[in-house]
Amino acid sequence: MNGDQCGLCHLPRDEWLLAYEGFDPARETTREALLALGNGYQMTRGAATYATADGVHYPATYVAGLYNRLVSDVDGRRRVDESIVNLPNWLPLTFRHPGGPWFSRVSFHVAHRHVALNLRHGLERREFLVRDPHGRRTRIVQERIVSMDRPHLASLRTTITPVDWSGPLHVRSLLDARVTNDNVAEYGAFARHHLVDCATGQQGDVCWLTVRTTQSWIRIAQAARITLHQHEGSASHHHIGGPGYVGHEIHLTMAPGTPVTIDKTVATYTSRDRAISEPLDAARGEISDAPHHPAVRDAHLLAWEHLWRRFHLRLGGHDLVREQLALNVHLFHVAQTLSGYTADADAGVPARGLHGEGYRGHVFWDELFVFPLLNLRTPELTRALLLYRYRRLAEARRLARALGLPGALFPWQSGSDGREETPEFFHNPLSQRWVPDNSRRQYHVNLAVAYNVWQYYEVTDDIDFLAMYGAELLVEIARFWAGTAEHDPQSDRYHIRGVMGPDEFHDGYPDRPGSGIDDNAYVNVMTAWALARTIDAFRILGGYHSDDLWRRLAVDEQEFARWDRISRRLHVPFLPNGLLSQFEGFADLAELDLRPYRERYGDIGRLDLILEAEGDHPSRYQTSKQADVLMLFYLFSAEEVTALLNRLGYDFDPATIPATVHHYLIRTTHGSTLSRVVHSWVLARTRRSQSWYLLRDALAADLADTQAGTTRQGIHLGAMASTADILQRCYTGLEVRGDALRLHPQLPHTLTHLDFDVRYRGHWLRIHCSHDLISVRALPTAAPPVLVIIEERAHLLSGESEVQESLTRKLPSPTGTDDPSGS
Repeated sequence: MNGDQCGLCHLPRDEWLLAYEGFDPARETTREALLALGNGYQMTRGAATYATADGVHYPATYVAGLYNRLVSDVDGRRRVDESIVNLPNWLPLTFRHPGGPWFSRVSFHVAHRHVALNLRHGLERREFLVRDPHGRRTRIVQERIVSMDRPHLASLRTTITPVDWSGPLHVRSLLDARVTNDNVAEYGAFARHHLVDCATGQQGDVCWLTVRTTQSWIRIAQAARITLHQHEGSASHHHIGGPGYVGHEIHLTMAPGTPVTIDKTVATYTSRDRAISEPLDAARGEISDAPHHPAVRDAHLLAWEHLWRRFHLRLGGHDLVREQLALNVHLFHVAQTLSGYTADADAGVPARGLHGEGYRGHVFWDELFVFPLLNLRTPELTRALLLYRYRRLAEARRLARALGLPGALFPWQSGSDGREETPEFFHNPLSQRWVPDNSRRQYHVNLAVAYNVWQYYEVTDDIDFLAMYGAELLVEIARFWAGTAEHDPQSDRYHIRGVMGPDEFHDGYPDRPGSGIDDNAYVNVMTAWALARTIDAFRILGGYHSDDLWRRLAVDEQEFARWDRISRRLHVPFLPNGLLSQFEGFADLAELDLRPYRERYGDIGRLDLILEAEGDHPSRYQTSKQADVLMLFYLFSAEEVTALLNRLGYDFDPATIPATVHHYLIRTTHGSTLSRVVHSWVLARTRRSQSWYLLRDALAADLADTQAGTTRQGIHLGAMASTADILQRCYTGLEVRGDALRLHPQLPHTLTHLDFDVRYRGHWLRIHCSHDLISVRALPTAAPPVLVIIEERAHLLSGESEVQESLTRKLPSPTGTDDPSGS
């Protein structure tokens, strides 16, 4: 794929500015997701202030962790769905000439429209030049903030300037609770009215609105203040309201070329918030205390300045402005979706951010792709997000018991309380049929939780977390997998049957669809790893205020011995050619030529939907939706995978890894944004050119909306975080294991160097990595010295010390093809 095809070519050539000119109805809701502003507590989509949910626009605001359940009856099926809730719309602000229509894209002619998101500052600026039905031209400039300094506060400054007219003008501002969850067309047949009991009030320049959710009984309050600036003519304020809305109408007298500025400041609170008595009281108090827009702006800018210091990551190379912009977009959305304010919200990592209603706002395994970035930037946030899982451990135990198994099983889709939220059916838009959804068999989400616990501990050395929370998570996950393992006395091997791997195309075998597959290589190797790490946790903690933990969990030496044995005797399948098999029996499936499907359908990422519409099923074929067995090489180095398989009794040759990657790459449809990320990673050591092109594809996935138009339902948070992580860890060979930070760089030829900062065990380390030099400088700190290993040479770094190593090995010539399919 060349640069003109990758989806980055349409971006502006300013690495800090995501900008759009004009109006494109087909892409407007996608732009609204990409222009969303938030702070980890709340997020508001980048819709215009005049917009309503009309199929072209979708204004919406979401608060982290705020869910509600609704019951639907569709096509004779009753189902209960929990969804993130679209809150009352605080954006509405528009104007009209007396007796004329309110300004909208339909009622006025828009001669000029420019929207720009300044990523460095977290500011959105909109400019319009519009003409009303009588030909009067008006210029509108707006600046929007969702404060990174005060999480409950948002601010909108609007400046209106008559170009060629004078006379009266009416400006209207609303808080509007007449909203539903309508962001995902496929959910249109389901219940979507989450808010009831709307009450409103007004006093002076402040109005307010309260609602509650129907089932979770969460009370939500918004208060808005309207302030008029720079107006020399007459002005009068009028309170307005009706069922479900409240606001102000300001009547102004305007003069040509003379602007008027209106500030709208909004506070949002819910009954889930801490340190409040009651949401409305808190919202009104916040508004009464809130400064005017310039002061809100200044504090917000300072907060983003500090945040970007933590997320500093710079590309070096020729003409990489668009790649740097795409990277900055990704880092920006990760930072504003997950922040210190998220930590207080008891919220998980939503797969689609807080940018839309895709997957109903649920939490999947995507944290596996997000936490590596956060561990090395904001580890205190990772700790808080891991506690989202720990607090739901009781529900995970219930889910395991429901399957007749010990320990705990975290659900594939999680929401408010940690119960399984995965629906039993989904609708195939190609066939217009309801299809069984068996993805709840993806028990490997459990392994992701264990991996995340251990990686956080390795990076931070937070032994208190391991003792208080992490060890218990590891023990209960170990018990679940030990309970699933079935021993075959003939081969003296353990087998794990009836599960799904990361590849969702295979939920069973052709003769028993939906019942899961056996001995998925990723699941079995990861299980062996998780069991071994649980034993390590016991050894590390020893008597470190943990005797009560082991007694409470009733862990004894006999159980540890069984875990150790299973971790050494799990069966791992191999193909007839000696490569790792995705699961037992994968080689017995039919081969499928993907070319005819690409010719007929173009994008075949969701080949499962295509085949179902044709009366077929992907479980019959050797094809995958996304990386499965290759996830092992994403999570572990070649040395670690080799050691794991050797421990299991297999004589694994790491020289077979490139062939394994190629074998599965040409059979993968990339139906998930995570797929190209993983394949870019595993190709980095042997086919760097191909790795770079796949990374560029992943950088473009949301910006170019390559996933069949799904970005409008929310950004793909895991893919955004992991593209940055490829640069941070993969291309630099950065690993944290064995009480050391290790670096072994392998930059693609396109990159001349990388500059970034990471936080490791209390140290901020400034790293410069090029093809011939790597330097690591420790910034001032009182933390104990840390071990840094560069190209197998060990260095002990303390605060304000620096080490450099020349990379003298010969740089291999580029290998592989520019075709990212690998074919």
